[in-house]
Amino acid sequence: MKYKHAALAAGLLAATALSFTGFARAEEKPSGHPGTPETEMRYKGAPVPIKPEEAETIVTPKAPAVSEAEFTRAKQIYFERCAGCHGVLRKGATGKPLTPDITLKKGTDYLKVFINYGSPAGMPNWGTSGVLSDQDVDLMARFLQHEPPQPPEFGMKDMKATWKVLVPPAERPKQKMNNINLDNVFSVTLRDAGQVALIDGDSKKIVSVIDTGYAVHISRLSSSGRYLYVIGRDAQINLIDLWMKQPANVAVIKIGLEARSVETSKYKGYEDKYAIAGSYWPPQYVVMKGDTLEPLKIVATRGMTVDTQDYHPEPRVASIVASHFKPEFVVNVKETGKILMVNYTDINNLTTTEIGAARFLHDGGFDSTKRYFLVAANQSNKIAVVDTRTDKLAGLVEVGKIPHPGRGANFVDPKNGPVWATGHLGDDSIALIGTDPVKHPKGAWKMVRSLKGQGGGSLFIKTHPKSKNLWVDTALNPSAEVSQSVAVYDIGNLDKPYQVVQVAEMAGLGEGPKRVVQPEYNNKGDEVWFSVWNGKTQESAIVVLDDKTRKLKTVIKDKRLITPTGKFNVHNTQHDVY
Repeated sequence: MKYKHAALAAGLLAATALSFTGFARAEEKPSGHPGTPETEMRYKGAPVPIKPEEAETIVTPKAPAVSEAEFTRAKQIYFERCAGCHGVLRKGATGKPLTPDITLKKGTDYLKVFINYGSPAGMPNWGTSGVLSDQDVDLMARFLQHEPPQPPEFGMKDMKATWKVLVPPAERPKQKMNNINLDNVFSVTLRDAGQVALIDGDSKKIVSVIDTGYAVHISRLSSSGRYLYVIGRDAQINLIDLWMKQPANVAVIKIGLEARSVETSKYKGYEDKYAIAGSYWPPQYVVMKGDTLEPLKIVATRGMTVDTQDYHPEPRVASIVASHFKPEFVVNVKETGKILMVNYTDINNLTTTEIGAARFLHDGGFDSTKRYFLVAANQSNKIAVVDTRTDKLAGLVEVGKIPHPGRGANFVDPKNGPVWATGHLGDDSIALIGTDPVKHPKGAWKMVRSLKGQGGGSLFIKTHPKSKNLWVDTALNPSAEVSQSVAVYDIGNLDKPYQVVQVAEMAGLGEGPKRVVQPEYNNKGDEVWFSVWNGKTQESAIVVLDDKTRKLKTVIKDKRLITPTGKFNVHNTQHDVY
């Protein structure tokens, strides 16, 4: 796997919480490995932000010798290159297990070939691609025959040691102290800077740059819209008070070593009362006080898989949303394929309804009524549908290869009625799923239409209730032409081919990969914003288009916009508008 800009490549592949397989294109070059196209070789797990010194080395007597320095190097390579697929404990996730009971029998020579050349099942050719040197390939072959290094657990004592209330609630403003139109503020992830930028959607100016954890994965709003919660991949949560004269951090906590999701209580009577966050390591979630982040209750997710009912030691918590119909959080557990409806009425006597869905649950969003939650079981190529009113599985829909919807997109298909849409990492299709079991029962919880897109590698799809456009990015496509542009469809005529909009070209940047990612609307639904994500040392930008005309409206450039990726409009995020 060769990139002109290695630093961005590493960051790019770390940005998603999942691995992605390639998607063959007619012009694709052969990879040199039989059965696997070049894009398939790009399949790679997201690096794990666990430091080598945090994982205890365990030497296996029968395994080949590995020095202390080599163990440190091997752990770093494993956490950066392999753990996203094979799991921190090497017990297997989207990739196969790599434990000594398997690897010792294979031996060093076999493992070297496997690491060097990859496999048709999606294992990258780490050696022949030039990512790992011959010495590193030999080291990893020996390392994999030892017991997996053990990262530490992270319990209540650990969390409280990191918890800081920077501004106590009693000392915070009693009313909004700034003139910012908070309804139209965007929280923009500055991925490699470990910050978020708050951009005024009216003036298009940065109003505040706030230090956060590394590579913020998501920004969520409290029910009232006052508090912004952001969580980094290093499991640090920052609570930002938007009412302050200059919005700033008021509390911070680490809830583990790696994480992806944070959410707040939204049900009537519980607004802003609780926050919840889920971690990849350790596999667990924690409920906290909404205004201080004080940890109250930790719940482990280790358990049996939904299909084979085998024990899994590392079921990572993916997306979390708050129900609008009950005082519940919807917690999606990746490796076991279970959706947990966590009732927060009584934190001391927590009750949970477990719904079996499909393995490798990842991201998703509500339908237009906010009753049904649709979540991608990405490696199972399915969308699971949960009825948050009845706490039952409403459907399990076969879609394309590796769906990745973000929150998805809700609109009315002229032929099929209300639908929710997702793009895919593994193919060029956009799946439309019927969401109206009352007036359109024949299409409910079925794929009623499949659109052809620019290519695979789509991370986000977006529309707005006031828009007639459906925007689809292809940020992880290996073709620069495709990854630097977006496809837009006319919702009123979905049989018409998509239009390609050259977003990166509009930004007027210099050299660099310039991947275009995550369309996001302003609060009025008449502008759509795109991140043009460049290398850490290169210029990036935000491109704002007029949604009606699909023409350039403005380009936001600022030296502080370092690797901008996700963007979350306060109003749309607060009210689950997508």
